[in-house]
Amino acid sequence: MKKCIALILALALTLALAACGGNSAPATTEAPAAEAPAADATEAPAADGTEAPAAEQPGAGKSVGIAMPTQSSERWINDGANMKAQLEALGYEVILQYAEDDVQMQVSQIENMVAQMVDCLVIAAIDSGALTAVEAQAKAAGIPIVAYDRLLMDTDAVSYYASFDNEGVGRVIGEYIETAMDLANTTESYTIEFFMGSPDDNNAVLLHKGVMSVLQPYLDNGTLVCKTGRTSFEETCILRWSQETAQQWCENYLSGFYADEDLDIVCSAFDGFAYGCRSALEAAGYTEENWPLITGQDAEVMATKNIIAGKQTMSIYKDTRLLAEKCVTMVNAVCNGTEPEINDTTTYNNNVLVVPSYLCTPVAVDASNYQELLIDSGYYTAEQLDLA
Repeated sequence: MKKCIALILALALTLALAACGGNSAPATTEAPAAEAPAADATEAPAADGTEAPAAEQPGAGKSVGIAMPTQSSERWINDGANMKAQLEALGYEVILQYAEDDVQMQVSQIENMVAQMVDCLVIAAIDSGALTAVEAQAKAAGIPIVAYDRLLMDTDAVSYYASFDNEGVGRVIGEYIETAMDLANTTESYTIEFFMGSPDDNNAVLLHKGVMSVLQPYLDNGTLVCKTGRTSFEETCILRWSQETAQQWCENYLSGFYADEDLDIVCSAFDGFAYGCRSALEAAGYTEENWPLITGQDAEVMATKNIIAGKQTMSIYKDTRLLAEKCVTMVNAVCNGTEPEINDTTTYNNNVLVVPSYLCTPVAVDASNYQELLIDSGYYTAEQLDLA
């Protein structure tokens, strides 16, 4: 039956392409694995600790399709490379593709993976609302789906979800600001502006919720002052996590609201936003003497360099090796008919079902602990951070 479904899907895809005038599907690009941190799992061990023969590998004869959103962000390159390496070590054939934030390209890529009858799909969506039809195709073909880092909304085709605790990411950012500025005890007030994630990414909604669970009381009592008045998610979300948009917003805020008063806090949900705000602040004449507290997320190489240089205060360290490992265990379980490890069965409702999830713990990284968290752990080398 599975082979028949594959033939029908392949025929349908061929007819659809012919109907479009012969235009070929968008080109895809596979991420360079050499740029990513080393994966935790490099071989599939046998029971006695030796390398298992290929025939005994759990993924032998099976394939996995991985659909990633973009290579414009360092973390997605690392995520894809880590998963690919770990799955291949277990014997799986891996199709890894990036859609460069082009929604229709991602749809086409997943359609092709379904037509090839992969044994499992891993999807980090650009816009999950655009994927419901192709996800339904995968379900009809008997292909399980694991949502990676971004929850797949409005579908019953998703089996599991692997991510970091996204509301927890927001709480860590909020708590860092609370502690660094001593908001609970200060008699001063501080200015703050918010730069939140993409409106089509459910993670961004949860992150904003986490931030505000900590900071809203200080906005209410006047300890924090947002001069633009933009504090809701709808007012602060930035489509496709665009660094350029964040920079433009910051430039406009500085010229329109902070010409006579310094901006004290940039509450940014992403390292890319922090880069854009840094550029705007430097252009506006900010120096070490009045440089604001700037937050971020992903602990990218550039962000870590900026933290060391004092141009960004903190970021959220999300060990992509760990997240990839947890996702790989999910894939391996569903491909072999077993139950994966999960630690959340209540939080992630995608409007159709509550998706069983494994949530990793986010950690704040700053000038005081980057050595321990990022270098001593082997996530980055001193050379990568220009420290050697």
